[in-house]
Amino acid sequence: MPLTTPIGMGDTARVDHPEHAFEHRLGTVIDFRLDGVTTWVHWYRLRFPTDDERTYTPDKITACSRDDDRAALVTNVTAACRFLRDACRVAHDYDDELSAEIFVYTASLIDTARTRLGVTLDPARLSEPATLDPEAGRS
Repeated sequence: MPLTTPIGMGDTARVDHPEHAFEHRLGTVIDFRLDGVTTWVHWYRLRFPTDDERTYTPDKITACSRDDDRAALVTNVTAACRFLRDACRVAHDYDDELSAEIFVYTASLIDTARTRLGVTLDPARLSEPATLDPEAGRS
């Protein structure tokens, strides 16, 4: 998805199709090149938390904030939970012990989503959006 408005120095962005592990993380804009006559951006230079730096054309990145990062985490944790739930169901007929071990990982992921992200994942309703847990994160 191309950027509709240019982003500036210090703004954060995500690589649309990561090729390296560090590119899954939020990058900070440390440099960019403008067209000499217009405000069209030729490229952005991003620095990642790993101190890796890469240059991308505007059509390869999307402006993102930490809130967008949280939304991406909820989406990916929900997908992981869905896959673990389905694997547990398959393993149930294949190997009861394997099914039990997968269940433990699934339960741990559900608990982590509730306590760290503040969302409730219901394994029976993973095709629906996760719901905010108002009690999560309270001490």
